[in-house]
Parts: sequence; C-alpha cells; structure tokens
Amino acid sequence: MTIRIKSRREIDAMRDACQINVEALRAVCAEIRPGITTAELDAVARRVFDKHGAEPAFLGYPPGSRYPYPAVITVSVNEELVHGIPGTRVIVEGDIVSIDCGTVYRGFVGDSAVTVGVGAISEEAKTLLRATEEALYKGIEASVARKRFGDVSHTIQDFVEAHGFNVVLEYGGHGVGRDMHEDPHIPNWGKAGSGRRIRPGMTFALEPMVMSGSPKTRVLDDHWTVVADDGKLCAHFEHTVAVTENGPEILTKWE
Repeated sequence: MTIRIKSRREIDAMRDACQINVEALRAVCAEIRPGITTAELDAVARRVFDKHGAEPAFLGYPPGSRYPYPAVITVSVNEELVHGIPGTRVIVEGDIVSIDCGTVYRGFVGDSAVTVGVGAISEEAKTLLRATEEALYKGIEASVARKRFGDVSHTIQDFVEAHGFNVVLEYGGHGVGRDMHEDPHIPNWGKAGSGRRIRPGMTFALEPMVMSGSPKTRVLDDHWTVVADDGKLCAHFEHTVAVTENGPEILTKWE
C-alpha cells in the first residue's frame, strides 16, 4: 500500500476541485423537492461541471469496466445506501436523498456527499441524518498527524453504534488526490490504535454510510445501486480532508 503525500501546492489544487464539487452539491440540493426526478438532479450537477470546465469523476468509472457508471452523480433514496443511478424515479415528500458527487479539475479530484430530507421526514430519519453527519465530523476530528487510521474508523463506528445504528461493513472512505480512489481504504469500523499512522500531506475522503437496521446489503441488477437488505433507511455523508501539522482541513467545506 502506497499512500501519496501531497505538497501544499497539490493541496491548493485539490481545494479548487473540491469547491467546484461543493457548488455542484449545493446546486443539486437546492433543487431537491417533491416531483423532481433523479435524472433531473443529475442534469443540475452536469451544468455546474460544464460552467467550470470540470469533469465528473463518476461518469464512465471505472474505465474499461463492463458496467461503467452511467451518470454524473449518484442519487440514493431511502433504503438505497450508495451508488444509486439517476433515472425516472420521482422524489416524494418524506424521502431522504443521498447525493454523492466527484469532480476532476486540472488533474485533481474532489469528492463529497450529503443526505437531505424532503419536506416533513420521520423522527427516525432526522435522528439518522444527525448521527451520520456528526459521525463524519467525529472522524475528521480524529484525523490528526501521528494518530492511526484505525483510530478514525473506531471513532466513527463507536459514535454510530452509540446512537443505535450500524455502519456498513463492505464500503468505506479512501485516499483521494490525483485519482478518485487512492490508498488507503478507510472502513467505518475498526480497532483503535491499528493501521497506518496519519501524516501531514495525506488527503482522503471520509464517508460514514449508516444503516438504521441491519448492516447487510445487496447490489441491484443495475450492477451499482447498493441497498439495505432489510429495506430500512440509510444515510451517507462525506468530506475530502487534508491532514496538516495544525490538524485536519476540510477541503469540501460548505462556506
């Protein structure tokens, strides 16, 4: 496993990609409402990329695959955990909608995700969203130089389970920089004190994926959409983070 250490100049370049990613996410979230289709949300993100001359990191990923991803963003609704393909599905009142977006700009990648409620949502959904987002920030707080990646994973898992939810076992965060997926893989579960040491210059995406029921998942026939096997609600939040001597910096922070 080779973890790429980024220079300050490279982190600055990543920040540009990350802020375009934030703009795309904000634009999509502003349009989420009952009656809109997930394909229409995808078109919103595409317009932001076109405006900046940026490329969607997800479209056609992975290169050479038998089933490359066919859209700009992923839109995962309710029991869909991640990788939902935009299409004809219509958003309705009470849904929770996870949007994941990746941007390539001038050779660097930004990656982030958010889950939002549509109109009046259940108390369970509200609690799930709060716990998932807060777990992300707990993980970021633990992402300091000289700690280990196991400390980050354990922090996320411990927080989520203390709130009565489960983290998915098969999917997790990852290094990011010149490629969308770099070393290391960062699961949302783990043992404190384990794993590689965190160093300044490391950049990675943390992304708690939290399930209100069982952590068991399955992939739909579209080869991409991951759903909760028990059909219960899921949530997903993600930020791209750079480690500095002064602590973690959120490159995809919403200003």
